[in-house]
Amino acid sequence: MKQLSLDRRIQSLFPIALASILVLGTARLVLDNLKSNQSYVFQQYGKARGEKQRLPVVVSPEDRIDESCNVFEGKWVWDNLSYPLYTEESCPYLVKQTTCQRNGRPDSLYKNWRWQPNGCNLPRFDALKLLQMLRGKRLMFVGDSVQRSQFESLVCLVQSVIPRGKKSLERIPPRKIFKIHEYDASIEYYWAPFIVESISDHATNHTVKKRMVKLDAIAKHGKHWEGVDVLVFESYVWWRYKPTINATYGSSEDVQEYNVTTAYRLAMETWANWLESTINPQTQQVYFMSMSPTHLWSWEWKPGSNENCFNESYPIQGSSHWGTGSSLEIKDIVEDVLAELRVNVTLLNITQLSEFRKDAHTSIYGERKGKLLNKEQRADPNNFADCIHWCLPGVPDTWNEILFAYLLKNHQNLS
Repeated sequence: MKQLSLDRRIQSLFPIALASILVLGTARLVLDNLKSNQSYVFQQYGKARGEKQRLPVVVSPEDRIDESCNVFEGKWVWDNLSYPLYTEESCPYLVKQTTCQRNGRPDSLYKNWRWQPNGCNLPRFDALKLLQMLRGKRLMFVGDSVQRSQFESLVCLVQSVIPRGKKSLERIPPRKIFKIHEYDASIEYYWAPFIVESISDHATNHTVKKRMVKLDAIAKHGKHWEGVDVLVFESYVWWRYKPTINATYGSSEDVQEYNVTTAYRLAMETWANWLESTINPQTQQVYFMSMSPTHLWSWEWKPGSNENCFNESYPIQGSSHWGTGSSLEIKDIVEDVLAELRVNVTLLNITQLSEFRKDAHTSIYGERKGKLLNKEQRADPNNFADCIHWCLPGVPDTWNEILFAYLLKNHQNLS
């Protein structure tokens, strides 16, 4: 009888023991996965033998812009205490095209304006936090020379917190790659002025006067974008040289003249198809920068005048200004294409805030065909002032402050 009672007790304990074994086995599998180099947690916060412990990147609610906050509506306020966020002297990665003061610009007021959204604040740019979020990742800017200045701006914004010997800049045309070795991260730039393929895709040997775009071809570029963690696209100025453009669509031999807006839509649809077939929304973020405005005609802000951005020292005042250099048709095409996408692309609508900054272009203090303007050219600003590109430090820094705000907003804390 006692033996029978003992057997029943043993049988009653069997399910408990089996459950315990299953729980321990599952826990072991989870722990083994966490320790694996392939696990998300290890990649974010683990360490290899001999490495320092990686602390988790925590973005607090205070760091995130509120859903009700439209950072693209606001005004420029004078702030010579906090701005500029870096100097020409402190950043060795600036190219001559953007170093306006070094090139002879006599005033520096353009560096001291801060963008203030209505009813909310942009988070203060934090280079270390950005690098922590980029650990083990790649961020790539894709576009023309305006986009290249945004790349250089971001490099300057982060490089001062990286020790000497722990950073490097490589030029592998059509790319520039700024590597942050301690973080196994990179900030990159890829030259593609039309996003799709064109005869202007050589990084240095190109001219806007000879344009021929392959509206349905993107594979040669796309292979360089695959797997990039954060992609930031831009394409506008090169489309605007003339109202028509030579292009192919379908047959690579059949070159036809297209209206620019028609060609732009076809190119954007090719780009959208590439995104939908290639982007992994679980691991990649995609942003699109809206048009960078030009200030080619001073009559837009100074009626009766016949000049350009040369000698302008202050932003345009008022709550709105939209120059004729910013195409509403292109704006609508971008919005239409992004609305139909099956993958998420965040539009960073920097056009309006940049429209106010007639004072911040390189003007006669930049380069033309790879050379600084000579004395005779500088004496003729109506023909030689560059009112397309921006001085650095300057407006592209604000674009990157906004990009940083959205990276914070989209960052997922480990819970």
